[in-house]
Amino acid sequence: MKTTEVIVPWKGGLHLRPAADLVNAARESTSSMTLRHGSKRASLRSIVSLVTLCATMGTPLVLEANGEDEERASQKIVQIFSRDHIEG
Repeated sequence: MKTTEVIVPWKGGLHLRPAADLVNAARESTSSMTLRHGSKRASLRSIVSLVTLCATMGTPLVLEANGEDEERASQKIVQIFSRDHIEG
């Protein structure tokens, strides 16, 4: 299992637009992927699950990836969190 910490960079927090980008990236992977915020867990394959984390700008999240392509899949997700062109 690959574990990585990411920080929510968006002014509007983890809202629908970045959540959709995360879901699309996760669906390209065969690995199981979740985001964790405290005791809450969200599947990266479910936009509803991600939005219910209620993660605001600056919130640290733990990305967990488990599977054959976990390294590549994690990198794709980390890239989305590091993009600075998403506003909101």
